[in-house]
Amino acid sequence: MAAVAPPPSDGIGIANLPNQRHKIVAKRGAHFTIMVVGESGLGKTTLINTLFSTELSPPKQYNRRHQKQLDKLTEVEIIKAELEEKQFKVKLTVIDTPGFGDYVNNRDSWAPIVDFIDDQHEAYMRQEQQPQRKEKTDLRVHACLYFVRPTGHTLKPLDIEIMKRLGTRVNLIPVIAKADTLTQNDLMTFKQRIREVIAAQGIRIYQPSIDSDDDASAQHARMLIDAMPFSIIGSTEDVKTADGRVVKGREYLWGVAEVENEDHCDFKKLRSLVIRNYMLDLIHTTEEVHYENYRQQQMETRKFGEPKPRKLDNPKFKEEEEMLRKRFTEQVKAEEARFRQWEQHLVAERDRLNKDLEMAHSAIKALEAELDALQVNYGRSTTRR
Repeated sequence: MAAVAPPPSDGIGIANLPNQRHKIVAKRGAHFTIMVVGESGLGKTTLINTLFSTELSPPKQYNRRHQKQLDKLTEVEIIKAELEEKQFKVKLTVIDTPGFGDYVNNRDSWAPIVDFIDDQHEAYMRQEQQPQRKEKTDLRVHACLYFVRPTGHTLKPLDIEIMKRLGTRVNLIPVIAKADTLTQNDLMTFKQRIREVIAAQGIRIYQPSIDSDDDASAQHARMLIDAMPFSIIGSTEDVKTADGRVVKGREYLWGVAEVENEDHCDFKKLRSLVIRNYMLDLIHTTEEVHYENYRQQQMETRKFGEPKPRKLDNPKFKEEEEMLRKRFTEQVKAEEARFRQWEQHLVAERDRLNKDLEMAHSAIKALEAELDALQVNYGRSTTRR
């Protein structure tokens, strides 16, 4: 029996698998989809442009947003771009949701957002069931930044309602917009109140995985978790500080609010979570948790290849249905009122005709009596002659 040669001193090569994986990822690039949800005027577009250091979308014209309030419908806008850094390419998709929370009546305003997320899972699942699966369109949302208005109080009922729905479908990351409008003490109090509401309401938010084998990575992950919700300042403008530095920020009479200064806001922490350290974890969590939960739920309630039943409770359709029902009820009431008027008129006409008929009968009887009297008098006068 021939002797087995010992492996080379550098091993058999299993330890080189991460390098192989790195080459594959570097060659293919990555695809990342991020959704921004929040009321208009909170700086969603500015933050995305700041986060990726490019103008993905021009600033919105909010001076006309009040002219659209009669629409009462949350829209979904898709912005696509390809970013490259050190020869590594990322196909970025930004999902914006203009119109959310901008109306007096915001009932069901979250429905188009939730439906869009579910529809992307559904579309991907349908593509997986096809014989040819080489080129699949994937718009599954990997991260959702939910913008909280910096009121300094707590979350609004609308915030709680949609965050509950988003947390079970997507990696939800709450951020406090325009943090430079609050003092540091007010900001810390506001953060704590939001954390308490999130815990009390059972809202699921994304938390980076803690690697117990890497103390530095675990400490960094805990630091990011403790910082949520992130306080954010967004700006793509270069401003000059008092000490002569040129930074991204906002200039005020009292000084400069710097975007990347951790004493001013949590922008660098958010960028670390979304891009630098946990982008692949966000993608993996979407694939292995949220998509699998949706797929399992659908497979348990539907047959293979069966289309998804469409919802009939679309808020727009419900509103139109209520308007039609109200209009139908009003028309029925109007017809009933008109019918009662006709009935009253017919009864009054019948009474008038009956009265006229009685008067006519009375007149006929009077004439008959008068005629009888004339005939009697005429007979008496003839007898006398």
